[in-house]
Amino acid sequence: MWHGTASAAAAAMLVGTSAFGAGQAVAEPGLREVMLVGNNWEGVADVIGSTGDFAKIGRINLIPDKDDRLREIYLNPVRLAFFLGIRQTVGEGHDQYIDDMYTTPDGSAIVVSRPSFADVASIDTATGKVKWRFPVSGFRADHMAVSPDGNRVAVSASTSNTVHVLNIRTGAELGRFGTGDKPHENVFTSDGKLWNMAIGEVNSDQDSPEQDSSKGDRKITIVDAATYQPIRVIDMRDRLNAFGRNDLSDAVRPVAFSPDESKLYFQVSFFNGFLEYDVASDRILRAKELPKNPATNPDRRTWVNDSRHHGMSMDPTGKRLCIAGTMDDYATIVDLTDLSPGQLVPASKPYWATVSGDGKACVISESAADQVTAIDFATGSKIVSIPVGDHPQRVRIGDLPTGWKAPSGGSTSSGSGFPSSGSGSSGS
Repeated sequence: MWHGTASAAAAAMLVGTSAFGAGQAVAEPGLREVMLVGNNWEGVADVIGSTGDFAKIGRINLIPDKDDRLREIYLNPVRLAFFLGIRQTVGEGHDQYIDDMYTTPDGSAIVVSRPSFADVASIDTATGKVKWRFPVSGFRADHMAVSPDGNRVAVSASTSNTVHVLNIRTGAELGRFGTGDKPHENVFTSDGKLWNMAIGEVNSDQDSPEQDSSKGDRKITIVDAATYQPIRVIDMRDRLNAFGRNDLSDAVRPVAFSPDESKLYFQVSFFNGFLEYDVASDRILRAKELPKNPATNPDRRTWVNDSRHHGMSMDPTGKRLCIAGTMDDYATIVDLTDLSPGQLVPASKPYWATVSGDGKACVISESAADQVTAIDFATGSKIVSIPVGDHPQRVRIGDLPTGWKAPSGGSTSSGSGFPSSGSGSSGS
């Protein structure tokens, strides 16, 4: 049967403190740990519990300045062209309002990257108003990362091949660095480095293996997280070829480090699986191809933004990896001892995977079902699904003031008369 069988797993779960979401530290006094779910096509974040039943706590509008932003865009022909281009390509016919978000250390604001507005904005969690706004270079903002101390946020400016590093409280730019084509995920590591993965062009129809080189300069750029000066560049093309997998794309998508940061697990475009890379020896050690859903359209041009699988997270013990099988409509927990997958938990276009606050569950966003689903790391079984907003993508752990209530005026509707994409169905 395609759903697979449950794998046995009985190791005790530990709670860690990692920059990669593998469990978080206990919230400071006066703060409550929560999960933020960014509903990309709606512009509203759902706030849910970070553990247990993941109950809904409230919602907060992360585009309160929508009318102002649309007015600027529609009065600038160049910006309007990119805005509409985002809608028709990566937005699948929708405007992209929320890509990534983090709370400030004191819980007073949510800092959000907004692709269609090409900016990073800080939204006051008490009033719902914009505290500061940073327009990125180019025309689209993408994935972010927060520094281990919570004081800085790095954001990919995907059309300018740049990563900006900002003071999370003030929005002041602290530094920037160049990347490969279309910078995507960012990760701070505990040894004082900042990693960026550039995925290249994902919107062209040149998707056959023979045309892979047309996708642009795809590489991992590693910089000093204090000076933002380059330390190392990794081109996975050479490593994949040496490993005997010249058939795979070298566009590194979501990643997860082992707890000691000695190994990097990563997904690549078009691949229903992942690879294991040893950081010290600079070589790929293992690759795992995961099951294909027979119902998935084999035409790669129909897969969203060159994804096949997009989303992964490491449990705090470092023994298991949670995989979002995006175009194959499942999620699974993989035992890293032998790379064997557990049961395939049905999910509707899962787009991201993160770790619950207590480290016991993987939480995936089901972008085509408008819900998030928690999966037990130990058993590989589904725990619960929670309805959220339109097209949930990124899910992040954060802290909000204890007793937080959503500010009033949470509507995202535009009264400016500027046309905006409808919310509609979030199917692929």
